[in-house]
Amino acid sequence: MTAPLPVRPPAPSDDRAAGVPAARGPAKLLAPLRETGKLFALAAEVTRAIFRRPFQLREFVEQFWFVASVTILPAALVSIPFGAVIALQVGSLTQQLGAQSFTGGASVLAVIQQAGPLIVALLIAGAGGSAICADLGSRKIREELGAMEVMGVSPVQRLVVPRVLATMLVAVLLNGMVSVVGTLGGYFFNVIMQGGTPGAYLASFSALAQLPDLYISELKALIFGFIAGIVAAYRGLNPRGGPKGVGDAVNQSVVITFMLLFFVNMVLTAIYLQIVPPKGG
Repeated sequence: MTAPLPVRPPAPSDDRAAGVPAARGPAKLLAPLRETGKLFALAAEVTRAIFRRPFQLREFVEQFWFVASVTILPAALVSIPFGAVIALQVGSLTQQLGAQSFTGGASVLAVIQQAGPLIVALLIAGAGGSAICADLGSRKIREELGAMEVMGVSPVQRLVVPRVLATMLVAVLLNGMVSVVGTLGGYFFNVIMQGGTPGAYLASFSALAQLPDLYISELKALIFGFIAGIVAAYRGLNPRGGPKGVGDAVNQSVVITFMLLFFVNMVLTAIYLQIVPPKGG
């Protein structure tokens, strides 16, 4: 009786020999693209669901009041030092250049076009967006969203759409308040602390500013509010690892929103400066 032949183990592949699994390498590289695609898919789904019936009016009003209540006072308090810093810096620079009469126009335009929308977006993402992400994430781990899908209710239309619309409307309205408060703060610090004249401050603003400056400011606030709501909703709908994953998702939503906001602000500003000519140009 012959002895059985020994069975040789399969030779390791090149990826295993290198210590890297064969399938995990490409998967890790494609993970950011996959997450980005899911984020854009959610944005498209929310945009379509806005025009569907029924519209959750009560949920929208509740979310609007909540987001506004947690962002109004911080936005007003933050806009004062922002306007003051811009007015002081621009005033010091214009004094060195001998163009102190243009301090008002330059500082106000900086507040309206740049500082105002960014302040609103950062506060909405940090206060309102984090709360939205935590709420949706806790519903997800309690399997409430799965129960809604079983009953034929779309979580996107029922929960996400009112929250995104609330952040957009609050951002637009809050941007106007921040612009006014920041302008008044810059006026006070320029006239009182730097010895500027009220007439020159207002005259320079009317000479340099134009109506499209306000339009681009409100458009930025609207887009920033949409981005903050979408990112918060996406991370809230996709938590990982139970309650700890919800906390990580909140942190990730704030960081991702900040990065997107600064990038989108750069793109919108570049497009605006190319399309809209300066006043008197």
